[in-house]
Amino acid sequence: MGGPFLEECLMAGAYAPTTHTGKWADERNLWQRFWSRSNERVGYLFILPAFSHLVVFVLIPLVFSAYLSFTDWRGPNLQNAPFIGLKNYEFLLGDRQFWAAMKNTLLFTVLFVPISMAVSLGVAVVMNQKLRGVWFFRTLFFIPVISSWVAVSIIWITLLDPQAGILNYLLGQIGIAPVNWLGSPATALLAIVIIATWKGLGFQMVIWLAGLQAIPQELQEAAAIDGATRWQSFWRITLPLLAPTTFFLAVTGVIGSFQVFSPVYVITGGGPRGSTDVVVYHIYTRAFEAYDMGYAASQAWVLFAVIMFATLIQFWYRRRQGEETMF
Repeated sequence: MGGPFLEECLMAGAYAPTTHTGKWADERNLWQRFWSRSNERVGYLFILPAFSHLVVFVLIPLVFSAYLSFTDWRGPNLQNAPFIGLKNYEFLLGDRQFWAAMKNTLLFTVLFVPISMAVSLGVAVVMNQKLRGVWFFRTLFFIPVISSWVAVSIIWITLLDPQAGILNYLLGQIGIAPVNWLGSPATALLAIVIIATWKGLGFQMVIWLAGLQAIPQELQEAAAIDGATRWQSFWRITLPLLAPTTFFLAVTGVIGSFQVFSPVYVITGGGPRGSTDVVVYHIYTRAFEAYDMGYAASQAWVLFAVIMFATLIQFWYRRRQGEETMF
């Protein structure tokens, strides 16, 4: 109907939108490609400050310190840094002071990691209960974490004073003679462990709390119905399910304890008689007091190798147990 002319008009009208739609689709795809590339460029601009910081303050110093470890640089001019190859590392193997500092660091790690994890877990279990004002106590435990090491150290120097310290006063009330906590080689490192444990308690408590709150409450309720005591429920349900959290805190605790520096620097200065001379403090004194930068750099790289080895051992043991990690 309508003849050939009408059919031709209808066909033209039917095909016109298709051609028009194709044109707009091409333009839309072009703009999408443009904006996606623009967003990619903007993304690179956003990460540029962090990447620049990483390169300038991490990667370049790493490469520079690796180079220094093969020199005898005693500062301040790099022209006075003759290349000596592996002599720094050869001398380090027989350096009794360095290995004594490494021994003190290992002892600190062996004491600090289990004690801090056990104490913080106990606090986290209590802070995970539905108690009135629990948020206040959580904040109270976390305050030392954000406090300055210098301020914390001064407080503990006062608390551990052999004559006027409150700790010795409390010990005296139960018939124990005053202890020279920071002045005796037998107790100085233990005092540093106690202070470091107190300082980091809040951080580990928060991590434990996250792990505890991720455990389904139904498991605890089912165990209670089956007649399990709270102690049995903790050992058979809670602690095994906290394995990823335990692994995380163990790894970060070992890495951090190998790098302990601030309390030793502020409180004991490596004494008495070198009993608290840990590796990082030993490196500091070698570099910035003796100005033996090349030898200090070689010590730092040996410390890095020890930390890397200890971390890899922990990961290997974890995977041998067939358990997933948090990393």
